[in-house]
Parts: sequence; C-alpha cells; structure tokens
Amino acid sequence: MPDLFAFTGPVILVILVIFILIILAKNIIVVQQSKAYVIERLGAFQAVWGVGLHLKIPFIERVAKAVSLKEQVVDFAPQPVITMDNVTMQIDTVLYFQITDPKMYAYGVENPMTAIENLTATTLRNIIGDLELDQSLTSRDHINAKMRSILDEATDPWGIKVNRVELKNIMPPRDIQDSMEKQMRAERERREAILQAEGQKQSQILVAEGEKQSAILRADAAKQAAILQAEGAKQAKILEAEAQAEAILKVQQATADAIKLINEADPGEGVLKIKALEAFQSVADGKATKIIIPSEIQGLAGLCASAKGIFDAVEPKKPAPAADKK
Repeated sequence: MPDLFAFTGPVILVILVIFILIILAKNIIVVQQSKAYVIERLGAFQAVWGVGLHLKIPFIERVAKAVSLKEQVVDFAPQPVITMDNVTMQIDTVLYFQITDPKMYAYGVENPMTAIENLTATTLRNIIGDLELDQSLTSRDHINAKMRSILDEATDPWGIKVNRVELKNIMPPRDIQDSMEKQMRAERERREAILQAEGQKQSQILVAEGEKQSAILRADAAKQAAILQAEGAKQAKILEAEAQAEAILKVQQATADAIKLINEADPGEGVLKIKALEAFQSVADGKATKIIIPSEIQGLAGLCASAKGIFDAVEPKKPAPAADKK
C-alpha cells in the first residue's frame, strides 16, 4: 500500500495542477478593440469589461453578453405602407446604429433587432400615412430625418443610438409605376425638345454672330485699305511737292550762281543788254499777242541791225560758179 500511494500521489498532483491550469486558462479573457463584455456574478450584473486582459472567477462569474461597439447596419425587408391618398406601397429601409451602453443593451429589451425592426415599420407607416404619394416619392430626406429622430429617441433606453435611416426602395403599385414611367417619358421628350430648340437657337446666334464678325472684319479691312491708299496718295503728293521744291531750289541756286559769276566777271553794259535781248527772245516765243519792248532793248536791237548792215556791205561777194563746158 505505501508503494501504491507513493506512485499515485504525484500523478494525482500533476492531474490536479493540469486541471487548475486549464480552468485558469479558460477564465483568462482578453477583450478586443471595439468590444465590450457584460459580466454577471451569480446571476447578477457585475461589470462591463473594456479592452484588455481580465480574469473571471470560475464557476461564479460568467460573460452574459459580448457586445460590438462598431456601427452596425441592418437591412429590413420591404414593409407595406399606405399613403394618405390610399395608395399601398412597399418600402424597405436600411438602419445604421451603434451600441453606446452595453449594460442597457443587454438588459433593456429582449431581442433588440426584432424590437428595432418592428419599431421602424411602425414609425414608417405613421410618417407615410400623413403624406400623399407624390410627397412620399419626393420627400425621402424629410422621411429619413424624421425616422432617425423618432427611432433614436425610442431606442435610447436600450443603449442604442440610431445614426442614420435610409429608404432603400419605394415600390408603388404596377399601374402607378406605368403611369409614372409614361409621365417621365413625356417629361424627357419635352426636355429633349427644349434642348433641341435651345441648340438651334444657339446655332443661329453663333451663325449670326459669325456673319456679324465677318462683316465687321470686311469693313475694317476696307477701311484700312482706304486709309493706306489715302496715305499712299498723300505721300506721293508730298514727294512730288518736295521734288518740285527741290527743282525750283536748284534752278534758283543755278540762277544765283550765274548772277554771281556775271558779277565776278564785271560785264560791260553791252553784255548786259545782249543778255536782256536773249531773255526777251525767250519771252517772245510765247503765245502773247502784245509785247512791250523796253527802250533799252529797242536801242540795242537797232544797234544790232546797223551792225548787221555794215557787215553785209563790207563782206565781198563771192563769184558765181562757172558753167561746165561741154
């Protein structure tokens, strides 16, 4: 017996140690980020464990609920609702919520998701029941905001915060959908006609504007051409006047130089009278019918005639050539 006890004693001790280690390992809890554990001790609420390492008392404490603190999304099935003008529609909603109080979420309501779904359907029916069909189809933002406000207030005792509510789809009856499609088709055709008319109008405006600009450019080109032509004529006249002035200036300069040379040569009275006679000869070559001859030139002319007569008397006459003898 002592040998048997000596053998089984260490084995039992090892088994006991292993059992204790297993129990300890199962009761060491690591809470992850964005998680929260609701802990009960002997069936009563004890604490809410946040992120980190925690040790649970075996057989006395237990994790009543593991709660996710992330924002969650739940898509509810389509709900039949009736508008104020007695049109039945199917509307499905999407709810975005977040658990803010794990204790209230764990003990506030049984099956929170079912409670939220039923509350959402009821709230949606109440809101749509106060609206007509057209208002329901065009007031999504108003409906979303009103539902979010009502649901957030109603779920606050459950530790839930409703962040956003969206009407995912609104499905009227088939006959109303056909009427709406026809109306939208007519509206699209009307807008298309308006756009086409506006496009034609803009096209005509662009064509008219182009013709206007072209006419302006042509007029401007003609104006510039006239200005350049006038400027050219003006420059030609200026050049012609300058040439005439330069010619007159040169003639006057030549006359002045000739008079200067005559003055330097100290001509006699006879030379001056002869020059005067030459000038009178150039005047006489004109078309004047009457010519007034100065007395000085008349005397000079008579002197020239007398001199010519004397020269003719003195000059011997040349013998006539003899006739050819046959």
